[in-house]
Amino acid sequence: MSKLDGNERWKSKMALTEHVEQYEKRNEPKNQGRPTGDELTMVRDYVLLPLLLTMVQRAADDIKNSTGILRRHFLVSAQVLMDRITKDMYALRKELSKRNIKVIKDEQVDLVIYYKIICRGYEERFGIVRDVVRSEISIRLTKYLDDMANLLRQSIK
Repeated sequence: MSKLDGNERWKSKMALTEHVEQYEKRNEPKNQGRPTGDELTMVRDYVLLPLLLTMVQRAADDIKNSTGILRRHFLVSAQVLMDRITKDMYALRKELSKRNIKVIKDEQVDLVIYYKIICRGYEERFGIVRDVVRSEISIRLTKYLDDMANLLRQSIK
């Protein structure tokens, strides 16, 4: 806190706008390039959604090769699910681009997958454990399937 902070003259017309801007710029937080918690969640989703899409695609391929009564229904459901995941990936990619955030796959060491995040000039390394990836994908898949089930229920009514 400087001497000017409690002083009412500072708020009046006695200070030039250039001086006020310089004072405010000097007191800005230094970590403005670092990603926020919300942006890190977006990065995590950006990493998880392509993996989820791959899993659903493999399941659809398995269903194509099967011989079951509901095969066609399962294929249509899988396609709708893949379309929703792709739509979410597109929206997420667009939002990250708007916020000037780039995510680059770095390396995989043992059970940890590392990504490099470039956020407004600030570089950070982001790692996610494979077990966390599995559990998050399971949660996401359940959420997508619940949404689809709710839509089916609504269409029946």
